[in-house]
Amino acid sequence: MSLFRTELRRLTKRRFSRYMTLLGLLVLAAVVIGVFFSNQKLGAEQLARAERQADQQYQEQVRYIEQERVACEQAKTAGTPNDGRYPDDCSMITPPSRDQIEAQWFLPSTFDFRETFDETLIPFAAILALVGFVIGASFVGAEWSTGGMMNLLLWRPKRLTVLLTKLAALLTGILAVTLPAAVLWFAGFWAVASFRGSTEKMTSGAWQSFMLTGLRGVVLVLVLTTIGFALASLGRHTAMALGGVVALMVVGQFGLGILLAMANVRWAEAFLLPTYALAWMTKTVTLQDWNSCNATYYGECKPDTLDITWQQSSVLLSVGVVVILGAALWAMRRRDIS
Repeated sequence: MSLFRTELRRLTKRRFSRYMTLLGLLVLAAVVIGVFFSNQKLGAEQLARAERQADQQYQEQVRYIEQERVACEQAKTAGTPNDGRYPDDCSMITPPSRDQIEAQWFLPSTFDFRETFDETLIPFAAILALVGFVIGASFVGAEWSTGGMMNLLLWRPKRLTVLLTKLAALLTGILAVTLPAAVLWFAGFWAVASFRGSTEKMTSGAWQSFMLTGLRGVVLVLVLTTIGFALASLGRHTAMALGGVVALMVVGQFGLGILLAMANVRWAEAFLLPTYALAWMTKTVTLQDWNSCNATYYGECKPDTLDITWQQSSVLLSVGVVVILGAALWAMRRRDIS
């Protein structure tokens, strides 16, 4: 009997795996439905309503400015101190011109596929990465806590082969869920854009960019699934992985972030893992140091910047997987299985 097929079947038969996968897919579906009902397709009616609202806003501004100008003149005549509220010349209080109040400010939210879809891939990858991490930790953690791993090693005494086969079955199962979910995610938001927004200006370059971002999202899901699996195997319990992540995020990330901010460390975000995860998905995250000021010829203050790229993130992810998975394999080979 094939160990890989056996492990893959066990993965799909576990109720926890099914429920977590269903929960993740329901959350993704809720996101798509929420975006659908929170956007509108722009037409003549929406544009006309926005124009009316812009006119109404303009009239309100005219009335308000006129009241302020009259109050300024009254205060000046009475000699009442204005504490800097009004200028010396009340004629300077003038309403904005009509073209300064743009109708587009009052347009309802609309989903532009080309401009917005790239941003939706970040929550897609984050949700499925969380699902993969928890399933991966539970998949091997349950084996250790129930004694199933010891029984399996009596049948297949090659420890590393057993652990890596379990990991291969896990990644295959997660990939079998992630790829169809990605296709449905694309299709769902294309439908949102078709009925509640715009699909204009889509080019082959835009599709290629979306595909590459989606591919990076799939890789992120597999990486976090592997890390969850390795941590649970390393600690022989699901709680090792889940507790380790909670400690890392609460103590190591939030605590470190607060400490760095209090110490006024430059580029504090560069020491936080979420920055690299975001850079992996968006290709570049630009950090700004507003404590520095590089004056331009126009008198503007330009802060110093630091770019975190997806290449740097790939190095961090690769090192993390190699170290954690390597530690799990080393512990599997060296520890006393009893």
